[in-house]
Amino acid sequence: MSELREQVRERYARAAREVTENGDDCCGGGDRVTSTEDVRFGVQRYDAESKDGLPESALLASLGCGNPTAVAELNPGETVLDLGAGGGIDVLLSARRVGATGEAYGLDMTDEMLELARRNAEEAGADNVEFLKGYMEEIPLPDASVDVVISNCVINLSVDKSAVFAEIARVLRPGGRVGVSDVVADNRLSPEERAERGSYAGCIAGALSFTEYESHLEAAGFGEVEVAATHEIGDGMHAAIVRATKPA
Repeated sequence: MSELREQVRERYARAAREVTENGDDCCGGGDRVTSTEDVRFGVQRYDAESKDGLPESALLASLGCGNPTAVAELNPGETVLDLGAGGGIDVLLSARRVGATGEAYGLDMTDEMLELARRNAEEAGADNVEFLKGYMEEIPLPDASVDVVISNCVINLSVDKSAVFAEIARVLRPGGRVGVSDVVADNRLSPEERAERGSYAGCIAGALSFTEYESHLEAAGFGEVEVAATHEIGDGMHAAIVRATKPA
């Protein structure tokens, strides 16, 4: 577990350093993204209106497979948590939607990404955001403290997904929602076949199948579970929208 987690940490620490040091020339993406023009991952998944007014470094550090703020319904005054916040793009977008009476938290385990995200929040003038260091298997927030949990192509990176879903259920208030973008595998693919298509740190080998994703959420107590593909990112591998609700 620790070895895989370290591989993931170093992959995203390197991405943060590239943004900080190289700006527009950064983020070719290693084994996950073949170029900055690859629309399967990255800031290309956001429309122009969403990107307007965000710091350039928040856009450059976006390595997700979707736009979870378009997936999750966010209302003024709500508290939202982004798992694996990276450079902060989804936290900043969430902060806009929940407004001054709401709160947007971003959780990340990587010091370099947290430093970048905090700098982006300051540049954006976002006063209702807070970035936390920690693991999504051990979220550093109290029980029933969050209305919505979002994430962008990060849950697949966990080596203990049952713990992630249990923690999401713990921090959500009754009636709370999950709105996640993630990589999901066809049910026909074995774990070994998924690993043949890409690495763990590259968001491929650790992906759950559609049925596995649904089963994990239901086992954690969620209802209204929906896992729907949005676009293909490889043979039998898809970006997907995931929604679920914690019973009231």
